[in-house]
Amino acid sequence: MDASTASFPRRPTRRIEVGSVPVGDGAPVTVQSMTTTKTSDVEGTLAQIYALAAAGCDIVRCTCNEAEAAEGLAHIVPRSPVPVIADIHHNHKMALAALDAGVQGLRLNPGNIRRPEHIKTVASEARDRQVPIRIGVNGGSLDPSLYEKYGNTVTPEAMVESALMELDYFAQVDFDLVKISVKASNVPLMVEAYRQLADATDVPLHLGVTEAGPLPEGYIKATAGIATLLAEGIGDTIRYSLTADPVEEARAGRVLLESLGLRERTDIDLIACPSCGRAEVDVIKVAEDARAALAGRDLPLQVAVMGCVVNGPGEARDADLGIAAGRGRGHLFVKGQNVAVVAESEMVEQLVEWAEYISEHGTEAALARVDTAKAAREAEKDRASLLGEQGEDANASAQKVEIIQRHLSG
Repeated sequence: MDASTASFPRRPTRRIEVGSVPVGDGAPVTVQSMTTTKTSDVEGTLAQIYALAAAGCDIVRCTCNEAEAAEGLAHIVPRSPVPVIADIHHNHKMALAALDAGVQGLRLNPGNIRRPEHIKTVASEARDRQVPIRIGVNGGSLDPSLYEKYGNTVTPEAMVESALMELDYFAQVDFDLVKISVKASNVPLMVEAYRQLADATDVPLHLGVTEAGPLPEGYIKATAGIATLLAEGIGDTIRYSLTADPVEEARAGRVLLESLGLRERTDIDLIACPSCGRAEVDVIKVAEDARAALAGRDLPLQVAVMGCVVNGPGEARDADLGIAAGRGRGHLFVKGQNVAVVAESEMVEQLVEWAEYISEHGTEAALARVDTAKAAREAEKDRASLLGEQGEDANASAQKVEIIQRHLSG
């Protein structure tokens, strides 16, 4: 999906290539994460990288903080299924070693690699090898001079200035394969910093709320910042910085991009009602069972689990497939059309069977294999029965219309 077909207009940027993965200039927004293993543990790190790639990670970052880590990268990079970026702090020689190891990208923190000659040396080597660098500004580790300039506090202006100073050093050695991040743990601060940076440069931007924390709060905080900016067209690559298994970061990033229409769906999108007093089954359990049964099958479908046969099929009519639970049985529907009434004990099993059939043969073929008129009549019996007991819907629309008509005619 490119800028012309995305759900949100994308900010025009330059394009860089991280290995074989394009970033910026309308390329699909990419998902990144970082390994938590010791990089010197080659097999352990590769196992985690493969798990991240399977969860939707496009680019992975590994720490390079010591000679053993750089040596590990030399073995990891050729075997990695996705491009590897070396994360560098304090010691610019580690960046040079990582380049020798063959990494497809570097991340430098301008807050702790400050000497211009060191920065230019790394940029020159990266230029000669055509390896991109991310300028990774972090609100918690700015250059002391910037803290002083901006009143000993972190401001969006200070973060943007830090990034632009580094960008200028790169320009002095004719290096422009750059992307930038200005991360902070404070969401409003992070959002404003990225907005200002987007106005100041056309460099691709890597989004993230640093130190978002454990689940579920970390999901919420990271999504609040990242999704806000993506909806404004800002952002070319993202990372959820969670205190959790990094696989959770990759999954979260992928789900967010698919939800915003910025990446094609690759697996089940399960939608489900929150349940209410009208439900005749445990909707939460059915939804959880369905998610577990359908996950990882590479079925790019939207599947609905609804707790009410009265409103469920209508509310989820755009789903590829769904089940609306009634009393002891459920109404299975495809694109809003009833196709079967199944026993409660078979609902999840039938969802899986129909999802696989639709994925392989298509919606029209799925509808053609049943008598939809007969299924609709059978479903209507259940619906009519519940209507008599529970009313038309949660808003009592018919009753309200009757009252309005009485008032208007009085």
